[in-house]
Amino acid sequence: MRLLKTLLATAAMSAVLVGNAQAADAESCKAVRFADVGWTDIQVVTGVATVLFDALGYQSEVKTLSVPVTYASLKNKDIDVFLGNWMPSMTADVTPYLEDKSVEQLQPPNLEGAGYGIVVPQYVADAGVKSIADLAANKDKFSGKFYGIESGNDGNRIIQTIIGDAKNNLSGWELVESSEAGMLTEAEKAIKNNEWILFLGWTPHPIMGEMPLHYLDGVVDYGFGPATVYTNVRAGYAGDCANAGKLVSNLRFNLKMEGEMMGPVLKDGKDPREVALEWLKANPTAVDPWLEGVTTFDGGDAKAAVSAALK
Repeated sequence: MRLLKTLLATAAMSAVLVGNAQAADAESCKAVRFADVGWTDIQVVTGVATVLFDALGYQSEVKTLSVPVTYASLKNKDIDVFLGNWMPSMTADVTPYLEDKSVEQLQPPNLEGAGYGIVVPQYVADAGVKSIADLAANKDKFSGKFYGIESGNDGNRIIQTIIGDAKNNLSGWELVESSEAGMLTEAEKAIKNNEWILFLGWTPHPIMGEMPLHYLDGVVDYGFGPATVYTNVRAGYAGDCANAGKLVSNLRFNLKMEGEMMGPVLKDGKDPREVALEWLKANPTAVDPWLEGVTTFDGGDAKAAVSAALK
């Protein structure tokens, strides 16, 4: 009888070990679909995430979408993860989806200490333009233009709200929509020629960090100012794909880290994923807190798999 009990216990333990060696997530979780809205900071952190997921045996997919399409896609379950929920500027974009519970905002945020707003060159601020309230009297010097980025961006929408608010006396001003690169080209050209220009600015950003800029006051009530960035996932993702969801929820970044990765993309035109891979190889211990409680897709050692991929 004692021998029989021993054999049964051994069999049970073997079953547990076999179970642990099986996939950590269901096969339906193997493809991890990310939204990338085309901002360099989101491109590089998405690059980090895809390198990690691929090293763990998942198959990452990245789709470049506008902010509105990103949220519609999360709701429709066509996208799993979005690492770029900038708050409070994106409050109007994300709130309907949080309220109907089709999108989840993970806590804590993946980046703190960021900033977002409207900037002018420092020499313009030195000339007296330090607030939204100072713009109306200087319309001609700015040619009545705000330079923004891609259509559908939350910052562009806020600028339109500022223009439309009667108290700002900005009737007749226009928003010039472009891309991050296009806007920066205009800014660099204006600053080189000591011209007046008004455009979207944010931190972290290595190129803007090298420019002598001043953030305008009077914008906090519209959603600009100090910013915090959250990770969004489709509803139920962490429950459906617990291991993948754990990795996503572990991801934390900082301003220095993102700035170091954004530089080569913006200045040298390098691929964001390749830059992320190079950064991870140079900073291998950065992955340790991200991999806590995480396994490979087939239930193996996550740290060993990532370490092997980074060699």
